[in-house]
Parts: sequence; structure tokens; C-alpha cells
Amino acid sequence: MVESRSCVQREGVYRWFSSLTSAERAEFLCGLLDLCVPIELRFLGSCLEDLARKDYHSLRDAEIKANNPADLSGLTNITDDVVRSKLLVSLALLGSDNREAAGVLYRTLTHIDSVINNYGLALNDGRTEEQFLLLFTMASHHPAFSFHQKQVLRQQLGHIQDILQVSSGGGGEAQEAAGDRAAACHPQPHHPLLHLTAPPAPGPPAPCCLPPARCQRCLPASVGLPPPATHTAAAGTR
Repeated sequence: MVESRSCVQREGVYRWFSSLTSAERAEFLCGLLDLCVPIELRFLGSCLEDLARKDYHSLRDAEIKANNPADLSGLTNITDDVVRSKLLVSLALLGSDNREAAGVLYRTLTHIDSVINNYGLALNDGRTEEQFLLLFTMASHHPAFSFHQKQVLRQQLGHIQDILQVSSGGGGEAQEAAGDRAAACHPQPHHPLLHLTAPPAPGPPAPCCLPPARCQRCLPASVGLPPPATHTAAAGTR
């Protein structure tokens, strides 16, 4: 019974994954890899190496260009659909330790703000949207980029997602998401005084345990007179 239920859940995950976009698949898979232990990663690496070997010869020329900074330096016009397609292939085939080539791609991708502002690039176009989301998702996870470069690319990805959210009519949600990202990057300092609570208000006086005839506090009330002034009240009237 448990095994059959597990199979049903697994099939549901497969169907859900098949309906994702390429950018969403890359994001999800990178998240799964972060959850794996080293021995699992080595096993998965062997499986991936075997699968990638089948297309090694057909992608050999593209892999050489993807790791050549001189070839990558010509792919700067990201407003061109063909250039974006080549950048996607280059990111997919970029070596994990090729810092120089990654630096060329980084300089190209970080010009996205000026491209959008100067050329009015329509990100809400279906193919353009998918290409840009995949570009920045892949780059923000690629090991060839430094930690700082990944952070900047991640911010650029968030900016693109905000633009797409606004263009699709979700402006309020985009601003809220941007605020959440800013709060995560710049948390408010913890101040102990902000968590202090006011002391509780004084409650009614405790009931007297003496007879009214012997209690100075209760005696005036029993005969209809006002209670005697306390030392503090008397001092305040001086």
C-alpha cells in the first residue's frame, strides 16, 4: 500500500516536472543537487557523464567556441534572438573552471538594464521571456562564475521577473516580492529595546485581613469618610 502510494506520488512529480519551463527545470534541479550528499553527487555525475558522451562529437565544435573568450566577445547584442540562442548554448557547454570565458559572458549579461531602457526590449514576448529567464537562471548557478558574479546575476534575474510581473498586471505582487528580496539582503538590525514590554498596570489593592475598626485604610470607608492621603500624595501637594 505504501509502495503504491509512493509510485503515484513519483508519477505526479514527473508530470509536474515535464510541465515546467526550461528555466524552472534548471532552478529545481540545482536545488535538488544542493540537497544531495557527496557520494550521491559522484554517482549522478557518472550518470550525467555517460548521457553526455552520446552527444560529445556533435557538440564538440560548439563546446570549443563556448570556452573561447575571443568567440564569446562577439556575442554582445543580446537584443538579437540568434545571439541569445548562442549564449544559451555557450552557457550549457562552458567549462566549470573557465573563469576567463565566464567573465566575458558576465560583462555581456550585466548590460541587461541598459538594453531594456535604451531599446525597449519586450520581455513579455513569449520566446524572449523564456530565453532571458533561462540565461540568467543558468548563469546564476554556473560554477564558472564567482560568488559575487552569481549574486549580481541573481539580482538581474529578480529584476527581469519583476518586469514580467508588472507587464502581466501583477504590479503589487512584484513590489512585494522586491521588498521581500531587499529585506532578505538587508535585514533590519536587532535591537533589544524593541522587544521590551511595558510593565503591567497595577492591580486593585489586596483585600485587608484586619477588622475595619483596626485598619486605618478601611475605617474611613466604614464611616463614610474619604481615605487618608498616602505619603506620596502628601509629598506631591507640598
